[in-house]
Formats: sequence, C-alpha cells, structure tokens
Amino acid sequence: MSGHRALGGTERRARLLAELEAASAPTRGSELSALLGVSRQIVVADIAILRAAGACVFATPQGYVMSPAQGHPGLRAVVASRHDPTQTERELRALVECGVRVVDVVVEHSLYGELRGQLNLSSIRDVDEWIQERERRGAHLLSELTDGLHLHTIEALSERPLEEAKAVLRALGFLVEA
Repeated sequence: MSGHRALGGTERRARLLAELEAASAPTRGSELSALLGVSRQIVVADIAILRAAGACVFATPQGYVMSPAQGHPGLRAVVASRHDPTQTERELRALVECGVRVVDVVVEHSLYGELRGQLNLSSIRDVDEWIQERERRGAHLLSELTDGLHLHTIEALSERPLEEAKAVLRALGFLVEA
C-alpha cells in the first residue's frame, strides 16, 4: 500500500467485513489480501477473528461469503448419496442441471462426528471449477472417509427442482433412501 498508512487490525477487519457485505459474489482471499495490503495469512486470521465475534463469514471453493445462502432464498432439502470418488463430478453436474444449488457436503465421522464442507455450487461452471481445483490440489473427498456415503444440502426456489434432483440421484443409483 504505497503512500498509505497500514490499517490497524480493528480497522482492517471492519473494512474486510464491509467488503464481504457489499460483495455480490464470493471474494477470494487473494483479492482481499491485495485490497487490504496484507498477506493471505492475515486475511485468514482476520476471518477467524470475525467469526469468533459472531460474523457469518463462510469459506467456499469460490471465495468468502457472508452466509452460505447469500442471494439464494428458497426451499432446502437434504439428500443422502453414496458413490465412489470417480462419480462425484457426475453427481454434482446432475444436481445443478436440475436447477438446485448444492450448498454443502456432510459426512458422519466415527471420531469427530459431523464434518461439513461448504460447496455452494449452482452451475456447471461452478462444478467444473471445483473439480479442477480438487484435482490441482490432489484433495481427498469427505465421502472417502465413509465409503462414499454422504449428505448434500440442496436449495431451489420451488419444490419441483428438489424433487427432480432426488429422482435423478435415484436413477443414477446414488440416492440412499430409508
């Protein structure tokens, strides 16, 4: 930040929060880092402090958002799914093609209990970018901890896409029903 005095922690976090509240899309940590003139690690620490203070800041694969449902009012459902890792892209593409937003993935771990990962995928492009990032990082799926069994929270503006998503998962042989 040449020519500017560095912001103090409190002032910086206030600006960070204001930026996230004003954003219409997820904001990457690297963008926030450049905007605030601090390292990515300081942004991560500031986000943690804001969360501890009660701010609803969530990390998604696309960046930080103020809430997982930001800009996505509507109905929610939870679906149980089981498949191997090679079928993840097919599952996610099928869901967003039905017009639902895949909010998260949840597994029940024998030691830690519920483990949740934010996805916030609502388009084929989102899915493609998430898959590419996973491959680039060599990251493992949460569902690999539970032999492929996992839950997704899905959202839509009406009941029809939610029902269609369940039907598609059933047709693919992924849906786990009681």
